[in-house]
Amino acid sequence: MKKTAITMGDPNGISPEITIKALNFLDLPKEKIVLITNRNILDYYKEKHNIELEKEYEILEIPYRYEDIKPGTETEEAGEFSFKAIAAACNLAVKNEIGAIVTAPVSKNAMNMAGHNYSGQTEIIEQYIAHDNQKAEMLFVCENYSVLLFTRHIAIKDVPIFVTKENIKTKIENLYKSLENQIGIKNPKIAVCGLNPHCGENGIIGDEEQYAIIPAIMELRGQGIDVEGPFPADSLFTKCATEECHYDCYVAMYHDQGLIPVKMMARDNCVNTTIGLDILRTSPAHGTAFDIAGQNIANAESMINAIKLAIK
Repeated sequence: MKKTAITMGDPNGISPEITIKALNFLDLPKEKIVLITNRNILDYYKEKHNIELEKEYEILEIPYRYEDIKPGTETEEAGEFSFKAIAAACNLAVKNEIGAIVTAPVSKNAMNMAGHNYSGQTEIIEQYIAHDNQKAEMLFVCENYSVLLFTRHIAIKDVPIFVTKENIKTKIENLYKSLENQIGIKNPKIAVCGLNPHCGENGIIGDEEQYAIIPAIMELRGQGIDVEGPFPADSLFTKCATEECHYDCYVAMYHDQGLIPVKMMARDNCVNTTIGLDILRTSPAHGTAFDIAGQNIANAESMINAIKLAIK
């Protein structure tokens, strides 16, 4: 079995802490993991916080100085380190040397400070790994359901531009394949959220449902894909929170529509995944948490689940 590559994320956030805690908790065989980090970061957490890796996993070193570790601070140095670690993992994937990637949280602002202008790790991974018009998608995998973000890190005013019949069909076709082949759900049942309040009230408060979403769903159903909707997002996610989830995956039209319910219902046991490429990438469903960095109080549960899903 190929190793799983784990990047240690922003050295100044909680990423090193949760990575070390997660690996110690899981106690994985050494031959399963390659850790992309710098030994200075491991030494810092051992000396300052008594947090130490209990196994000697293979380490792929990315340059980083001990004195540049500044918990709770966004810095250019940390941004450069974070970017280079992701790029190194992608390089291993392109050479087919690993089976999956796990990324600890990074600061997009710190990476931008270092001159790497990306809206997130998903976009970096897509640029380095995608081929033949592949598109990376952001799927949040929870215990009993998952949520796909139809659009990710774009301004709300730009969301309707992307809500076209062809875009919806392409994304859900790719989602269906990834749920079956990468996540392991056979014949997944998919629900699609509307874009507008109350799904537009038959065009009274928005018509994207009428000209794009509904026609796409009808054509997808004709292809044998089990997809339903559009549904008002408020009632759809309310049912998932208070009753048994009736669908394997929910498609949210924009970032906050999908992530507010996910982070309220399943913040710690949900995993952020990148699908649609040749390799699966997983990550915790939270950020760098600079406000608690370097205090040895971070919860590693989402990182634990991210590593478990990648290995699975």
